[in-house]
This record gives sequence, C-alpha cells and structure tokens, in this order.
Amino acid sequence: MTQKQPYRSTMPPPGMGRRGPMGRGMPVEKPKEGKKTLRRLIRYFRKELRFVVLLACAVALGVAASVAAPRFQASAIDKVVSGDYAAVPALLVRMIAVYLFYALMTLSQGYLSASLSRRVVKNLRGELFRKIVNLPIAYTDHHSHGDIMSRMTNDADNISAIISMSLGSLFSGVLTLIGTVAVMMSLSVPLALLSCSTVLLTVIFTGILTKYMRRYFVKRQKLLGSLNGTVEEMVTNCHTVTAYNRQQSAVGEFSHTADELTKTGIIAEIIGGSMGPVMNMLNNVAFVVVAVFGAYFALNGAITIGVISAFIIYAKQFSRPINELAQLYGQIQTAIAGAERIFGILDEKEEDKSGGSIVRPVRGVIEFRNVHFSYTPGKEVIRDFSLKVSSGKKIALVGATGSGKTTIINLLMRFYEIDSGQILLDGKDIRGISTDELRDAVGIVLQDTVLFTDTVRNNLTYADEGAPQEEIDRAARMSRCDDVVAHLPEGYETVLESSGANLSQGQRQLLTIGRAFLSDPSILILDEATSSVDTRTEMDIQDAMANLMRDRTSLIIAHRLSTIQDADEIIVMDHGAIVESGKHEELLAKKGRYHDLYMTQFAGQET
Repeated sequence: MTQKQPYRSTMPPPGMGRRGPMGRGMPVEKPKEGKKTLRRLIRYFRKELRFVVLLACAVALGVAASVAAPRFQASAIDKVVSGDYAAVPALLVRMIAVYLFYALMTLSQGYLSASLSRRVVKNLRGELFRKIVNLPIAYTDHHSHGDIMSRMTNDADNISAIISMSLGSLFSGVLTLIGTVAVMMSLSVPLALLSCSTVLLTVIFTGILTKYMRRYFVKRQKLLGSLNGTVEEMVTNCHTVTAYNRQQSAVGEFSHTADELTKTGIIAEIIGGSMGPVMNMLNNVAFVVVAVFGAYFALNGAITIGVISAFIIYAKQFSRPINELAQLYGQIQTAIAGAERIFGILDEKEEDKSGGSIVRPVRGVIEFRNVHFSYTPGKEVIRDFSLKVSSGKKIALVGATGSGKTTIINLLMRFYEIDSGQILLDGKDIRGISTDELRDAVGIVLQDTVLFTDTVRNNLTYADEGAPQEEIDRAARMSRCDDVVAHLPEGYETVLESSGANLSQGQRQLLTIGRAFLSDPSILILDEATSSVDTRTEMDIQDAMANLMRDRTSLIIAHRLSTIQDADEIIVMDHGAIVESGKHEELLAKKGRYHDLYMTQFAGQET
C-alpha cells in the first residue's frame, strides 16, 4: 500500500515592446474556452469602469490629434505653394499644439493603462489568494505547488502586462484605422484606395514570415527550457555527478543542447530580424505609390501637393496599427489562457467548514468507528479502523512507512473526509463540528518544521495572537526555546529569514513546540516532533512534553520507539489497520510486529 504523501512541491515573458519577440513568432498559448473566459475577465474591468472610460477618452483624443495633425501640415504646404506666407505661422502653431496635445494624451494613456492593469490584477490576485487559502488540503496535495504559484505570479503578471501594453494599443489601433481611412477618403478616394492596396502586401508578407518565425521560436524556447533544466540538474546534483565522475558526460550533454540552441537561435533571429527590413520595404513601396500617383493626380488638378504630403503620413499611420493588431492577437490569446488557468482555481470548491459548535470544555475523548478511507477510489488506505482514546491518555501510533499513521491524523483534523464510518470527539461526529472549532481544540507539531518569514513572537503566537508576554515567556521556558530566543540579536522581535533558515533544524523544531505550548490545546498531536533534535536536547524537552501532555489527550506518531515507551497504549498499524495494541512491555512479550520493529531499531537497522 502506498500512502498519500502530502505537500510535494510556462509562460514566456509578456513581451518587450513592438520590437521585441512577443507576438512575432513566440509561442502563443491558446485558451480552451476563449470567449467564455474573455467575458468573465471583462467583469473585472466593469469594477474599474472609471479608468476604462478615462482610458477610452484619452485614446480617442490622441487618435483625433494624430489624424488631424497631417491636415494642418497639408494646409501649411499648400499655403507655401500658393505664396500665402502670412497664414503659415498660425497653421504651424496649431500643428505644434496638436502634436503636444497628442504627446500629452499618449502619456495619459500610459498612466491610465498601468493604473487599470494594476487595479484589475490586484482584484484578481486578491480573489485568487483568498480562494487558495480556503481550498481543501486535498487540492494542494494533488496539485503541483509550483503550478499554483505560477498562476498567482506568472499568469497574473502576464495579464497585467498585456493590459498595460496592449489595451490602449488595441483601442488606438482600431480608432486610428477608422479615422485614417475616413480622412484619406475625404481627401482623395482614388489615392486612398491605392494606399489601402499596399496594405494587402503587408498582411501577406507578415503572415508568411510569422509562419516560419513561429516554428523556430517555439523550437528555440523548448531548447532553452531543456538547457536550463540540464544546468539546474547539474547544479542541484553536483555531488552525485562528481562522485560518479560524470563531469565530462554532463559537459557533453550541455554542449550538444547549447549547439542546437545556437543554430536554432541564429535562424530565428535572422527571420525575426528580416521583419523590419521587409516592413520598411513595403512602406517604401507605399510611399512610391502615393508619390507617383499623387503627382499624377496633382498635375491633373485633382489634388494639391499638400494632400500628397498628408497621404504619405497617413499611409504610414494606416500600416502601423494593422501590424500592431496582428501582434496583439497573439498576446491577448496568451493573456486569456492565463486568465483561464486562474479561473480554473477560482472555480474549485472550497473546503466545507460548516458545522456546529464544539462542547466546552473539550474533554478530548476521541473514537474511530469502522473508518474506511482512500485517497484514490478503489484503493483503500485505511481499512475498518476502530479505536477509542480516553480523555487525557497518551496514545502512540507506530508502524512501517505507509501504514497509515499520518492519514489517521489527517482524518481527525478533517483535512480529508472519510469514506465511511465515524470519527467522534466527545461523543459528537466531527462532521457536525465546524473545522474552525475542531482545529482550535487541537495543537499539532509536525516532523517537518513550519515557520514563517516573520518575527519569532509572531511565529510563537500564530495560534493565539493576543497572548500576553508572561504566557509567551512561560511557553518558551517549557519548550526549552527560551535559550534560543535569548541568543537571537533582537530576541522575540528577530525576523526569521526564509522561514527560519537562520536557525538550525533543532532550533526551528523547538519554536514549533513552543507554538504548540502557547496554543494550550485540549488535544495534542506530535508527528515525530523530536526527530530533528539532538539527543541531549531531546532529553531536555521530554519533561516539558510530559507537562504539556498531562491531562491532555495526546496522539503521537513515532518512528523512534524509544520515545513512546511510557505511552498509555501503543497502536501498531500495518496497511491501514490495527494489528497490535497494548503497552510497551506487553507488546514486547507478545513477540509480534511491535517486537520485530523494536528489535530491528535496537539492532541499528532501518525500519
């Protein structure tokens, strides 16, 4: 039987601007239900409607200025040609004012886009975090912690970047196309149609280049991921690589992947770099078309020279948003895919915390009645488990790895719900007790220490934030962590680095034991709590443990059998069932499973 082991713990960068790789051949992650996700994402914009309206106004005014400026330029040129020099200064002042106004609107657009994106992502990320902390333990056990964190960070950041960089461009691109075409048509319909025809060439060549770029950029990203994976493995497992003299093999593997990455990268950059020259060539073609046919129309009196100069500018304005919109499509698809991954967590069912109040004071009588449980349907981990623990008794659960000891604790804490049977606390089914009430009555110390990047004080008072100083001092003395605190530079106010990285494993364990002391639980669970403490320290805290467990129901998971010889009852588990029970001396006399485990440990062998 394999027991469930809890707590085992890509997206490309959002882009680098118009000249960056984003949208030009980079892998595009497509959502499964794009329209549904987009509609749901729009709801977050409705909450920030004020910023959306302001952004739309800034974009509209900016587009209007960019479309109007060439008209002033055309009028100024026509005035120069006709010899009306007196009217030129006023036109130039107006043109400069329009360009300054356009710059102001562009700055406003950037500010509003950034503000809107941060507000939307703040709401989205806040909702996601609230969801994560309320998910059942079963969800975090069965899903990669890295993937969950990636949705909180990478996917949310990607959405933010797309909003800040693309939303304004999307609005302005559409409005610029409409405004530019309208003005060009008003100036000269034939010349406008000729200018639009050159855009078709731009679309065709962009499609061809994008097809080839996508192939090589995807391959490059895969090879880059493989290269990073190779480096990470070699660095992480450097002792093993050195011990087996595999350095040359590692270098060879790295070199092979690096060579492939270099070749693919060169091709990708060549094709990607050709996009600019090709676009410039097509733009020049558009300028030639406008110049040649514009000159023809001007000689025939259909248009003026100023109109030709305006058309040259409009032709450039017309092709730019088309290229941008083509790139934005891929970016928006990637953002929607990230939003879909976030919504996937938001749609998960939260932990059921419902239930009534617990009867106070809690006596701590625990009873398991014919409990069956399986992490995976059809593969039972706990089989017909029945056990009654009287108030204030010290019960030890022992057995080989995978026998179901930790699972029993998970079921008692309602981290998982049983398949059948009952678990009673003071005669009441725990499924009828709210999880908040149930867990408030239980103190737990795990083998793997869990501390937070916070002050020692806040770590100790995690279960009782309002604990007075005298209670904190008392808990520190009883758990023998007062000496640890005394040697810290700022005592209780010392901030633990990286969840206690600036402490030894034994010191971290002492702090978690102190936290359990301070919570003053009715039921105490110790999951091999002293395994990371040296022998002398372990002896020091045994008396403190005895004081803590006095008059409290205690469940102890133990691999080191020497630590539970004074237990009121020892429960020997195997494959999710109880195979033996009794006191230490009784079980040794039976010469059964417990005797075998004890003698194997006594012989210094691994169980």
